[in-house]
Amino acid sequence: MNSSLLLPVQTASEVLANKIASKRARVGVVGLGYVGLPLAVEFAEAGFDVTGIDLSEAKTAQLNAGESYIGDVPAESVGALVGRRRLRATTDFSAIATLDTVNICVPTPLRKTKDPDMSYIVSACEEIAKYLHPGMLIILESTTYPGTTDELVLPMLEKSGLKCGEDFFLCFSPERVDPGNPRYQTKNIPKVVGGATAACTELGRLFYSQALERVVPVSSTQVAEMVKLLENTFRMINIGLVNEIAIMCDGMGINVWEVIEAAATKPFGFMPFYPGPGLGGHCIPIDPFYLSWKTKQAGIEARFIELAGYINGQMPHFVVEKIQNALNEVGKPVKGSKIHIFGVSYKRDIEDVRESPALDIMHLLKRHGGIVAYSDPHVPELKIEEDLIRAVDPVRVREAQCAVIVTDHSAFDYAALVENASLIVDTRNALRGITLNKIVRL
Repeated sequence: MNSSLLLPVQTASEVLANKIASKRARVGVVGLGYVGLPLAVEFAEAGFDVTGIDLSEAKTAQLNAGESYIGDVPAESVGALVGRRRLRATTDFSAIATLDTVNICVPTPLRKTKDPDMSYIVSACEEIAKYLHPGMLIILESTTYPGTTDELVLPMLEKSGLKCGEDFFLCFSPERVDPGNPRYQTKNIPKVVGGATAACTELGRLFYSQALERVVPVSSTQVAEMVKLLENTFRMINIGLVNEIAIMCDGMGINVWEVIEAAATKPFGFMPFYPGPGLGGHCIPIDPFYLSWKTKQAGIEARFIELAGYINGQMPHFVVEKIQNALNEVGKPVKGSKIHIFGVSYKRDIEDVRESPALDIMHLLKRHGGIVAYSDPHVPELKIEEDLIRAVDPVRVREAQCAVIVTDHSAFDYAALVENASLIVDTRNALRGITLNKIVRL
């Protein structure tokens, strides 16, 4: 008898686990933005062959030329990986037919009605379903409401006739990218992963552990989905609280920054959050409303989320009111005044303007008749309504009636700003320690 006939047949799970552990698995990443590109680079640097898929021909062309369009991903790393043929990019979804794993890292915006726009996820899953084959691991990373993976993604993939947990494997793992953070990046941020079945979770854990420092498996996709929403709802509500405190302190003539600094000396029971001109980025202003929308389906009202969202949404109006009052104090109206905005990205030292409060502030100032210019070393041009505005030299603040610090980039020369500006509204406490009558703080 041929002894080879007695060998047990490996399951799809075992075959895939062996490929992952030996780094023979062919990795795919759908969506090459702030989440997908860093992830693709980490797996390529770990020794996997990685294919990035994105609808943008400009992005795929840049990557295939060894260039990076994201600040946290060095061009040198991309160039080296492309040169070693560890990383490639394409707009052709048929590449999925050759892959063993696919991470979905597409946008999940809110509609104007604050309900989730699932169109990017649906489109990605429709393409994946066309090329789904036995032995594949699919992981959704796009932030979404609890239940998306099991209720939306799973049925789309099982239409192929393949069974989840036996033929293919499905997980959710929330992205935790913090653009511009020099300490915590994709590799060393703990990775939460939850699968549709126990076998899915284990394969997800095994997969991420090949490239990332720490993996945190949880019991289900719903738990993993809820983790991300809790994290960002926590931040959004606390920022809303401190923004409301800032408005209260302003009305009572109290320096809110001094209050927070003193409160932060308490070694327990207090965590400092800081006020600002409004929330920005793709996560904190948006993610909590996924939770709010989902809970409404269950008849539960998310009161904290709705209230914090309202307060944070009013901050650009509060800033414009501060600018208006500051100009009034020196006998000038907003209408016809030149107002110079310092920083338009949503946070310090990055190029990302998604949901940036600077956009709302500039829009409101223009609507009041202000003549708006801006400086930002990371954003060379910006579209406000139908107008394309280009960044100007910060020294031109001398021509303005008011300067407004919206994003406190470290590259700004604040001493020169104080010297050259006739009036400054500081929304970030960037000029802490400087007490001049011409400086108005949030």
